[in-house]
Amino acid sequence: MEGDSLRSLSMRPVRRAELNTQITLQTRDDEGSAFYPGKASRDPMKMIWQKGCIRLFLVSAMAWMILIITALLFHVWSCNSEISILSALCQKDSKVLVILDTIGLAPKPQHRCVIPLVDNPDAVDIPGRTLDIIPKALSYVTVDNQSPPLFGGHQSWSERENSFKLNASMNVHCGFIQNGGAEMDDLDVKYIKKCKFVVASGIFDGYDTPHQPTNISLRSQKLFCFLMVVDKESLTFIRDNVSIRVDKNGGKWVGIWRLIPLQHAPYDEPRRNGKVPKILTHRLFPQAHYSIWIDGKMELIVDPLLILERYLWRGKNTFAIARHKHHRSIYEEADAIKRRKRYARPLVDLQMKIYVHEGMESWSFKKRTPTDVPEGAIIIREHTAINNLFSCLWFNEVNLFTPRDQLSFGYVMYRLGAAFKLHMFPNCEYNSLFILHRHTREHSSAVEWVKSMSEFKNNGSGLRETRGGLGLWMPYPADLSTVKLPSVTRSSPAG
Repeated sequence: MEGDSLRSLSMRPVRRAELNTQITLQTRDDEGSAFYPGKASRDPMKMIWQKGCIRLFLVSAMAWMILIITALLFHVWSCNSEISILSALCQKDSKVLVILDTIGLAPKPQHRCVIPLVDNPDAVDIPGRTLDIIPKALSYVTVDNQSPPLFGGHQSWSERENSFKLNASMNVHCGFIQNGGAEMDDLDVKYIKKCKFVVASGIFDGYDTPHQPTNISLRSQKLFCFLMVVDKESLTFIRDNVSIRVDKNGGKWVGIWRLIPLQHAPYDEPRRNGKVPKILTHRLFPQAHYSIWIDGKMELIVDPLLILERYLWRGKNTFAIARHKHHRSIYEEADAIKRRKRYARPLVDLQMKIYVHEGMESWSFKKRTPTDVPEGAIIIREHTAINNLFSCLWFNEVNLFTPRDQLSFGYVMYRLGAAFKLHMFPNCEYNSLFILHRHTREHSSAVEWVKSMSEFKNNGSGLRETRGGLGLWMPYPADLSTVKLPSVTRSSPAG
């Protein structure tokens, strides 16, 4: 009995091992059953099919991702392309760009970019003058047919229309009507007769002080006249804030700038006065062959001889100006002027209605220029007859309508057509030519806040200019009541 008990106890570990083995084998058999499809019972064809589906899914997903990324990159590139047809296809306010901008991936236009200038101003070859083709001879109206005489004259609608008809010999209004204002002192008239190459600027109503150009070579210092046109108020302001040197002939200097005071301001509005030296540089300095205009708040940081070589002579151009950073259509620019209260809204609308009636279309990629709106703070030009004519016609629009010269620039381009050729360079290069300084004070005029024509009815209000913008008050020889302004889509929050 005792032996059987001991044998029973000694056999228990063996039985447990056998039982564990049976359970393990049963589990392996179950895993190979229909409920546990294990490796033992897996179909090789099914395995290949499953792996193929996974690979196909992954490849398809990668292909779609590559396609989407490619489409996004093309969309972004086309929006910033220099090719007009591609940039025109892009909608600047598209959802794609909005999403990319939200996550910080949308490209921002460059503010400054490298200008491909030559290394040495002394190595620049100055070419011969460009030959005039049409017009060959250009003369100017100097006597006003009404009294008192106005600086811009009393140009009629028919005279304005005839001025756009190109002929070999032309006589046009171009400011500087006798006894109309903006006369120079005799000593300054004598000085500018020697100026063949001019860097010109202007300060009116004391809004700026002269900023000295930098990086100017000795050759350019000898070759160029740096002429700063000022009115009486600005001359007094400069004298009170900056040291003025008077030479032995009585000429006034601030550093490299020769101050050119204008007697008897031609207009009531300082901004309109500022357009005289800016647009009519060839009239103020008739002996000049080339000129570079810069606004009074700017500090030139590039040698002017290198500017002429880069923007005129290298590409055989005679007129160069930067593109506007935001706007391509003058109707866009007009909308921005009204929103920012830069001039009376009804007068801006009236000028635009006249342009619509006369066939000026909104900018599109079909046009020959990348924009109808310039950044006019720098103008680079050779004083050829066609360029002088363009400047006269541009000034006449500023004289007749609003002083916002960017509105009329594109219109005059449209009227002259292919006869007027120009180079419009990227805005980022424009910003690399100068350092922009703040005005000494903000300009503000009551006319900028006018919202309706009824506010002009009271002549004693002082809102209506008496010597400029007269075309806005002359009866226009057509009915403008049915003219509708083109719809405008705001292309940039900053514009």
